[in-house]
Amino acid sequence: MFLPDVALQCALLLGFTGLAAFVHTSPQFSGYLLHVLRNYTEEVCDGDLLTVRCPPRTTIAVQSAFYGRKSSAHSLFCPPLYSIGGPRPLSGVTSCHVATALQKMTDECEDRRSCELLVNSRLFGTDPCPSIGKSLTLHYKCRPNEYKSKVVCEGEKLKVSCKTGMQIAVYSTMFGRTQEGTLECPPHHRRAPSVDCHAEGALQVMTSRCHGKRTCVVRASAQEFGDPCYTGTRKYLSVIYTCGAGSSTNSRHVDALATRGR
Repeated sequence: MFLPDVALQCALLLGFTGLAAFVHTSPQFSGYLLHVLRNYTEEVCDGDLLTVRCPPRTTIAVQSAFYGRKSSAHSLFCPPLYSIGGPRPLSGVTSCHVATALQKMTDECEDRRSCELLVNSRLFGTDPCPSIGKSLTLHYKCRPNEYKSKVVCEGEKLKVSCKTGMQIAVYSTMFGRTQEGTLECPPHHRRAPSVDCHAEGALQVMTSRCHGKRTCVVRASAQEFGDPCYTGTRKYLSVIYTCGAGSSTNSRHVDALATRGR
């Protein structure tokens, strides 16, 4: 089933990090999947235009945003936007920020294919440190428009498949049990205590078995994933994935795309 639910974002974030290294070693990945799995960062000064764009069939997912001045020597240096006739800089101020930057950028860019904004204090409704050069730093991902999710109980086989010409991109995998549980696999006993246990290497197992393939079958078992829970706990395997257009890209082409996108 398709799950465009925002609640899946937390689970997806767990998968993005673990897949970064895999992208560079799989010759089966298309450029589309490569873009989807990357983290993006844009940093611009006051008075500059912020431009954010995602590939077709994906939308912007804002991860974090900072507007102000960082005291770190590694931060972007921006000259004051207004220096003549403007207010004097606050004495002793070396850093400042707007607390609502994340909310503002989410309102402006979230779930869109592209987003362009002229960066200045008026955009955020307040100037945290007048006459001091400030910058906007935006971290985001390009999220597929559609997700698929499958759940099977311990001992059952989970089959993941895509249409001809498409490839599996695994985003998140969980083998074990969460406190919320799942309707597909209720506990063996009604009064069984709530537990939260999951196999550490579940994503790596599912990735090695399914990522970049058209179809795969994996058994939900402790033999495959290890047993992270107390004896008697009914476990299940949950996978979130999407299907991307396949291509005969070789590893050299994939590396070139990755370098270009940095």
